[in-house]
Amino acid sequence: MDHNCVLDKKAKCKNNQTIITEVILLGFQSFKAINIVLFILLLVVYVLTLFGNLLIITLVYYNKTLHTPMYFFLTQLSLSDILLTTDIAPNLLQMLIHENGKISFTGCIFQQYIFDVMESSECLLLTVMSYDRYMAICNPLHYTTMMNELLCIILIIISWLFSIFSMLIVAILIAYLDFCGPNIIDHFFCDVSPVLKLSCSDTFWVQLDTMLNSVPLLFLPFIIIIISYTYIIFTILKIPSNTGKQKAFSTCSSHLMVVCIFFVTLIIIYDLPTSGQSLTIRKLVSLIYTVGTPLLNPIIYSLRNKDIKFAFAKLRNDFVSF
Repeated sequence: MDHNCVLDKKAKCKNNQTIITEVILLGFQSFKAINIVLFILLLVVYVLTLFGNLLIITLVYYNKTLHTPMYFFLTQLSLSDILLTTDIAPNLLQMLIHENGKISFTGCIFQQYIFDVMESSECLLLTVMSYDRYMAICNPLHYTTMMNELLCIILIIISWLFSIFSMLIVAILIAYLDFCGPNIIDHFFCDVSPVLKLSCSDTFWVQLDTMLNSVPLLFLPFIIIIISYTYIIFTILKIPSNTGKQKAFSTCSSHLMVVCIFFVTLIIIYDLPTSGQSLTIRKLVSLIYTVGTPLLNPIIYSLRNKDIKFAFAKLRNDFVSF
């Protein structure tokens, strides 16, 4: 046995290197003094996120006036937000209590996979929602026939299945890499880039697959959204009355706000140069789209949507009378 290779119950020796079986997430080391405050704040955000998104799903299911393509897509976005924040928040909460988080390597890969699926599905769902708004505003006469129930279901199934299977390939490729240490990730969750830095194998194929996936899952959706809203804006500007313009814009303003927040944070993290960014800033920005955005989505759609407000008031009155 090679005495330079240390073996214990959590590691084994392979080719004179220690194969890691658990990962240590450092989290927010710079905020140790206020970890309790951050824990309470994150717990409140997590509970409110679950409540807000479950409320939207309940309202759409309960109120028949919300049985339209736009709200059907909104329930899928809420489902994605619930799964995304549940993938990140519980582990982050225990990390704040223990000042660092230990997670099995298998659990790390699984967390990264779920995160990738949810982010990819959200990109596609936001694209589907922008196409729905394009059809509603730019082709109102054909909207009901084009955006029928069958098409809506097909679009949702494609969005979910494409995200699930394309990200599964990435996860499998990563699982077949050798990880020989160190086992420390200076982040609060297992993202692809920091996980690959732990590998002692050639990561070319993983990086290539990730880059190829970004075309149909990020760049094309972003381009489609830009094109859709370009047509939407030009159509709204052609409406003669100010009241008509405001009514038309109100039907897509909430979605546009969500799109801006989501894609801006993704661009900052994954597309801008990282050399000039501090790790703390990158973690805080990552916190926005992993925990913050899932909370903001139901708030934005609820506060700026009369149909949601009316459905909530009706549900509350029915509950009180019951």
